[in-house]
Amino acid sequence: MNNQLAKREGYNGVFKWIFKVTGFIVILVLAGIFFMLVYNSFAFFTKASPLEFISGTQWDPGSFKYGIIPLVVSTTLVTLGAMLIAIPLGVGTAAFLSEYCPPKIKAILKPAIEMLAAVPSVAIGFLGIVLLGPTLSSLSEGSNGLNALNGAILLAIMALPTIITVSEDAINAIPKSYREASLGIGADRWQTVTKVIIPAAAPGIVAAVMLGVGRAIGETMTVLMATGNAAAFPKSMFDSIRTMTATIAIEMGEVPYNTTHYYALYAVAAVLFFMTLVVNLLGEYFVNKFRKYHAA
Repeated sequence: MNNQLAKREGYNGVFKWIFKVTGFIVILVLAGIFFMLVYNSFAFFTKASPLEFISGTQWDPGSFKYGIIPLVVSTTLVTLGAMLIAIPLGVGTAAFLSEYCPPKIKAILKPAIEMLAAVPSVAIGFLGIVLLGPTLSSLSEGSNGLNALNGAILLAIMALPTIITVSEDAINAIPKSYREASLGIGADRWQTVTKVIIPAAAPGIVAAVMLGVGRAIGETMTVLMATGNAAAFPKSMFDSIRTMTATIAIEMGEVPYNTTHYYALYAVAAVLFFMTLVVNLLGEYFVNKFRKYHAA
């Protein structure tokens, strides 16, 4: 008996160290990425004005103009547009699957939604060019259909599987007693879902939305193919844009090594890194806030 206990404790100690080492490796990788971005960004700022980079409205490396504002606005515009589409559709679909959907339909619908996440972004971008682009072009005079709205719709499609899956798990995690108590005091099913279940599942739903935002901000190929790649300040959703990820993907392969333009792309990547960090911190803040509210 003592030998078995000692053996079990030995195994626990080994796995404890394995998990600790893997955790430190992840932290070191993240720290390495962060310091690489910061180091190369400082190399850029020794050759260019930080104020011009942050406040400049033109991105034209050939003319030594490295204003990041058009890229930040374009990225923010297409991400917000995607979330305006994906959040109501995603949360609504998750509520339908959890509370209303018949088992036979759910057995078909849920795997189909999960398979949507496996579709390559290149394929979705191609569909945006071939199918969605001409439709949007007919809706707006002077637009070729490759614009911010096209990218927002495609990013919403890509973010939907994550939002739906995580939101549904959050809704299913709500105890059955919540539903029974609501129905027991006279509320109907719709009131129970909208006034009890979804508010109680808010921490998980917020986490799902933040994951969707992260997917939209970090996507490259879809926005590269479907938004027109115009590094200009957008005035509407029907304008062609170029996001930060698309700029890095297009220019990094052709830029000469150790030039100002080369380091400028690292500075763009650093700004993108901080944007995603802020999104994650805000998501964590709201998740903790909702948890404290419901625990009170």
